[in-house]
Amino acid sequence: MPIRVQNDLPVKEILEQENIFVMDEYRAAHQDIRPISIGLLNLMPLKEDTELQILRSLSNTPLQVDVTFVRVGSHVSKNTSTSHIYKFYEAFSDIRNKKFDGFIITGAPVEQMPFEDVDYWEELKEIMEWTKTNVTSTLHLCWGAQAGLYYHYGIDKVKLPHKMFGVFRHHVRNRKIPLVRGFDDIFYAPHSRHTTVPQELLEADERITILADSKEAGVFLCMAQEGRQIFVMGHPEYDRITLDTEYKRDKGKGLDIQVPVNYYPDDNPENKPELIWRAHANNLYTNWLNYYVYQLTPYDLYGTPF
Repeated sequence: MPIRVQNDLPVKEILEQENIFVMDEYRAAHQDIRPISIGLLNLMPLKEDTELQILRSLSNTPLQVDVTFVRVGSHVSKNTSTSHIYKFYEAFSDIRNKKFDGFIITGAPVEQMPFEDVDYWEELKEIMEWTKTNVTSTLHLCWGAQAGLYYHYGIDKVKLPHKMFGVFRHHVRNRKIPLVRGFDDIFYAPHSRHTTVPQELLEADERITILADSKEAGVFLCMAQEGRQIFVMGHPEYDRITLDTEYKRDKGKGLDIQVPVNYYPDDNPENKPELIWRAHANNLYTNWLNYYVYQLTPYDLYGTPF
């Protein structure tokens, strides 16, 4: 799939080296098709790493995807240059009158705080409310999924006794639902979080459909509103070394961090991590784009009510 990005986006060169079809603005403008419009609210501290991971994940479908990077105006990023943010990101206030085929809300390193204590919580509530009328399908990732379930359904997260950290085994439920079409019965996905949403509360809410869960990690994937809201509790977009970087960063800080589960061969951090989740991660994003965005979105985004 061609991903349309700005000509000078730094991760564009990396994507091209990976043989991912990246289309610049000039070429996209001369194609006589309507691209799928995806908004990405990137709340992760290392913006460029997340840009690369998400764009890579969106690249496995023949659809042309036009990605708009979105930022909150009520928070200043400390880990990404201001010049990068203001050059490649649009404030929510500037895009609030636009409509999108799909929207992604990422995780954020604030999960141990009450939602109301997060400095951009009020703006995020406004964004999540806005998605109800301006977006065909919204994909929430990790903390973004916890925030979405709390805002839309009143189900709060709880703190775990130990960090859920590693690559965990999951089982598919509700196989007939297109979001998990093509999945094996068992698949793996990364998690990196200190909190969780209790599975029994999700099971008890008739508005929510659980699609995949894990004995160790709990619910991984669930949806509501027939796919207009999708919640992914882990990080399927992570690349091979993301957990390795997190582990060695925390180890270097002297934090009490355990070796990620099912990640290093022989649980030895000196060994190269095994990449055992990429195929299902790609399938998840492809199914979302195809069945819940492309096939449901109106051709005329602005002339058709959601």
